[in-house]
Amino acid sequence: MLFIAEKPSLARAIVDVLPKPHQKGNGFIKTGNGDIVSWCIGHLLEQAPPEVYDSRYKKWRLTDLPIVPEKWILQPKASTQKQFSILVDLIKTAKQIVHVGDPDREGQLLVDEILNYCQLPPTQRKTIKRCLISDLNPSAVEKSLKQLRNNQEFIPLSTSALARARADWLYGINMSRLCTIMGQQQGYRGVLSIGRVQTPILGLVVRRDLDIAQFIAKPFYEVYAVLETKHKEIFKAKWQPSEACAPYQDEEGRVLLKKLAENVCQRITNQTGLIDNVSNKKKELAPPLPFNLSTLQIEMAKKYGFSAQEVLDICQSLYEKYKVITYPRSDCRFLPEEHLKQVDHVIKAIEHNCRELNSALTHANLALRSKAWNDKKVDAHHAIIPTLRKINMATLSDHEQKVYQAIALYYLAQFYPVYKYAELQIDVDIQGGKFIAKTHQMLDEGWKSLFKSKNSQTDTATDTTVASEENGLLTHLVKKGEHVHCINAELINKETQPPRPFSDATLLSAMTGIARFVKDAEIKKILRDTDGLGTEATRAGIIELLFKRQFLVRQGKTIRATEIGRRLILALPDVMSTPDMTAHWESQLEAISKKQFSYQQFIEQLNNSLCGLIDQVQHQQMHI
Repeated sequence: MLFIAEKPSLARAIVDVLPKPHQKGNGFIKTGNGDIVSWCIGHLLEQAPPEVYDSRYKKWRLTDLPIVPEKWILQPKASTQKQFSILVDLIKTAKQIVHVGDPDREGQLLVDEILNYCQLPPTQRKTIKRCLISDLNPSAVEKSLKQLRNNQEFIPLSTSALARARADWLYGINMSRLCTIMGQQQGYRGVLSIGRVQTPILGLVVRRDLDIAQFIAKPFYEVYAVLETKHKEIFKAKWQPSEACAPYQDEEGRVLLKKLAENVCQRITNQTGLIDNVSNKKKELAPPLPFNLSTLQIEMAKKYGFSAQEVLDICQSLYEKYKVITYPRSDCRFLPEEHLKQVDHVIKAIEHNCRELNSALTHANLALRSKAWNDKKVDAHHAIIPTLRKINMATLSDHEQKVYQAIALYYLAQFYPVYKYAELQIDVDIQGGKFIAKTHQMLDEGWKSLFKSKNSQTDTATDTTVASEENGLLTHLVKKGEHVHCINAELINKETQPPRPFSDATLLSAMTGIARFVKDAEIKKILRDTDGLGTEATRAGIIELLFKRQFLVRQGKTIRATEIGRRLILALPDVMSTPDMTAHWESQLEAISKKQFSYQQFIEQLNNSLCGLIDQVQHQQMHI
């Protein structure tokens, strides 16, 4: 039996649970029962460059575009040619093959493309098994090896990854050549790299920078009624402008005319108000789910300023080198129900590894079961959580310890009760105007106690407009139909603020929640149903690529577009620098993985749109 792992660290984890003695060979390890474990080193094959298809493509010419291969060519990477040759020889002589790529779309394709390259007979291809490993600890690996599946089940996943790889090649090669040539005609000497994900990300930053640069602050006004109840308790309620005020409001409903606000103050001062409605609801908030990669990257960027790439690199180290966390490139935040059997062991590992969490562990209730455990929400991989492994944490760097502790903390949150609070809202009518008072009172701190800063108290209210001067909340709650007296009116002068520049955290958040930057309702829906711009595994690399291309630059903790990055986006048609096209791609790629759309349909549509884009860019002046 030949096991093909995605990388050497995974191969070592497999070998560790197979019979001894282990005999190390050249690029493989043979086990006591005759099984052989070999490995890839990431992608061993890569798409051939255009000049391999035709030598004339060595020179970049507009007349050659679009370049569309009739028959696709994959070629071994020069840097890993030796391991590729070893693996091919092993595949040709193997009686049984087990595919052990990472449990995701890219991991599936990575091994499949080598098997396809070897042109195995159909009978042998049908016998290839698939092993899904997301935890490198021996017990987890052993369990995965006992649950082999038929690799043919994953052909749609591999086809989807192949479609994306070829589409990225077609779009990137053709549009980068086109824009570079046109840039050179304007005197620019560098390469203008274009990508279906990197360019919309750059577009986000450029548009944010332009919004900041072009921002003009505008004053706006809010009115609060200071109200006294029959029990002589005081609370404040905020004015809600009516439809008649719309001409004097901005798109966010803020009142821009001071005279209007002053008039409201005059009308309500010393007047009687009627309690129109009282809503006092008790609500619950479940603990946050365990991390997937993006949410972990966002959290670490917010808390410590770590870049997306830094967090990914740390996670790979914690997973491969130390084996203290599960597979990190996961897009899932749920856990398989079977994992509940391992809870005690994971908790003991956290207790040993993270002394700082001892207090949190003491108050955890392992009998609780959060919504994180849900088999219906788990596919090839699950949320990132600690493993059963106990290690000396002193061997980890400070940054590695911080990431591990964050992962452990979110896991522990699953064993804390819900946060309970009361949401009180009082609607008041004063002289025909509507005023609303709201407050949010904590009833049970629950899981929020885990995230309370050592130097601060947990907030008991997020909006204390329903407040008496004595104790912060009304002692005698008003009822519908009661009257209150407006003893004063407060006019609050405010000013609109420019949007903030992107940071690592907010740019990642924008990529995962890209739907909010799109106006088209249908495209919004597509983007909400997909993972946003890029994937868990690629986002960090794409952001770093934009820095490498000198399209983005860091200014302290903020991310800004460079002059060339700004000019490139302004020179391109909107369709190339907005997420809309990527949304359609991702929707179709997801459909391919579910057998609801075909590879041929996808590539045919792409080729047609590519010709249109090339024509559109050629007729658009590029001032680079």
